[in-house]
Amino acid sequence: MTWTADNLGLIWEQLREHLYLAIVPVILGLLISVPLGYVATRFSWLANPLIALGGVLYSLPSIALFIVLPAILGTKVLSTVNIIVALTVYTVSLLIRNVIDGLRSVPAEVRQSAVAVGYGPLHRLFAVDLPIAVPVIFAGLRVVTVANISMVSVGAVIGIGGLGELFTQGFQKDFLTPVVVGVVLSVLLALLADLVLVGLQRILTPWARVIAAPPVEVA
Repeated sequence: MTWTADNLGLIWEQLREHLYLAIVPVILGLLISVPLGYVATRFSWLANPLIALGGVLYSLPSIALFIVLPAILGTKVLSTVNIIVALTVYTVSLLIRNVIDGLRSVPAEVRQSAVAVGYGPLHRLFAVDLPIAVPVIFAGLRVVTVANISMVSVGAVIGIGGLGELFTQGFQKDFLTPVVVGVVLSVLLALLADLVLVGLQRILTPWARVIAAPPVEVA
């Protein structure tokens, strides 16, 4: 407890860095995955190759990717850009399948009705397809967010890892407290992020609560 009290500033700084490195790739990955998923549903022959490519990219070892990216991007080894790009790649590789599945789950009669009332492709995408696909997309988003929060710690191997640097510090000094603090905060951060996404999904799909609500009995 003494170490924790004496290092609150360090812990807060690492927590902020961890959150930044985990969430920014999720946002970027979502912004990339939605257009790719839309194109894959418009041109169905692209779907399977994109999903297969995502599987290949996700199989790449994270440590190797963190080390190789500076040479590819021309960035410094200790640049946060390396972590953000690597985790964005992982986010897209996981999320692209959910986006495609979510857009495919839109009933054909719903799309036909939207076209019949004059919706163009983009208008239908944002007003009809994406709202219906939200539950499937958010299922993937929750998985990838928790995975990113976990993988950020691996970046400590190259000196950038948010809470992972507490693990490194603890192991180097053979001192357990920083490791325990890092693990506990990582778990709490993952739980909090998941709760936020669940809440956001409920806000974006108010009709789901109406459907799930039990019928009111009239005396």
